Amino acid sequence: MTDPNSPAAASEAHSIQDWTDLGKEMWSYLTGKSAVIDYSFIDMTVEVPRDIGPDAPRATWKLNGTVRVTTSEAAAGSSNSE
Repeated sequence: MTDPNSPAAASEAHSIQDWTDLGKEMWSYLTGKSAVIDYSFIDMTVEVPRDIGPDAPRATWKLNGTVRVTTSEAAAGSSNSE
């Protein structure tokens, strides 16, 4: 990710149109930093907008357990199994 005050940051912010774009940006930022993020949830319900805007329809996600996000930088075409 870029410096939030740089001109590139303004351009990057405009390129995020939906949740998949945000996910790709986050993955790109974390890849190569050996990031591991653990979240634990107990009977958590989240309403996630399906689109951008205040009137966007919502999807309901129910979470109960642990979500682990692990990133790594691998050469193109290689597979990595754990």
